Amino acid sequence: MRTPSALPALVIQWFAEHGRALPWRESGFPAWGTLVSEFMLQQTPVARVIPRLAEWLERWPTPADLAAAPSGEAVRAWANLGYPRRALWLHRAAVEITERHGGVVPHDVPTLLSLPGVGDYTARAVAVFAYGNRHPVVDTNTRRVLARAIDGDGEPGPPSSRRDLAALEALLPDGLDDAHAFNAGIMELGAVVCTARNPRCDACPIADACAWRLAGYPPFDGKRKAVQKKYEGSDRHVRGLIMAELRAAHVPVSRGEIDSLWPDAPQRERALAGLLADGLAVQREQGYVLP
Repeated sequence: MRTPSALPALVIQWFAEHGRALPWRESGFPAWGTLVSEFMLQQTPVARVIPRLAEWLERWPTPADLAAAPSGEAVRAWANLGYPRRALWLHRAAVEITERHGGVVPHDVPTLLSLPGVGDYTARAVAVFAYGNRHPVVDTNTRRVLARAIDGDGEPGPPSSRRDLAALEALLPDGLDDAHAFNAGIMELGAVVCTARNPRCDACPIADACAWRLAGYPPFDGKRKAVQKKYEGSDRHVRGLIMAELRAAHVPVSRGEIDSLWPDAPQRERALAGLLADGLAVQREQGYVLP
């Protein structure tokens, strides 16, 4: 049986051989591209992000290019990525980078955290994957691998930044290159092998040291994170219908057109009011437009 201390080397070796060829892993990929990709990857599958990322970086290859465009164009280009507030935050971050940081994406976590829409995970991811700094970077996939391999739990409990970062820090190699590879590798392992459903233990490089496997895969009896509400028929669904209409139109969308999108008037009004409050829609005399 291998011990937890052997996990980093096993994960790094596995990642070198089996890691997916993704745009943001290419040599020379710009820090701006890394920041854009991290915004897009929040709660969005990789397959949907890759083509949209390429379009964005071709249209806006630098923060200054995006900052010079109207924020509504960023929302329109966000298309089917979901959670369009991320497009507004990314545009605001581009403005901040351009005006306060000379058009260069910051490299340190505290400065990255000062940018609009950048939380602890995104700040650490950019500092590590774009600049090679040494920090633990924990996403949902990392948390699942740690819960199973180290704690013997079939799934992670509710997120805890302090606990999760400390757990990964305890395994993180000292060397910058190895720390970078381990951060990326353990995420990849959770994404493609140690998946939430039907984990492929036969293909896992750390199966011999996995506490959950060695214990016989006991069922999880801890506190679970809240289950996301069904999308169909939700307020998010109605917001998405309105946003799709606004993105498709290059003239103001009339109130009648908005009303025709969803039959439940109170829910439709709530969704529209939320979009206006979030700055994702603007009311003009002729109708509604992107910001």
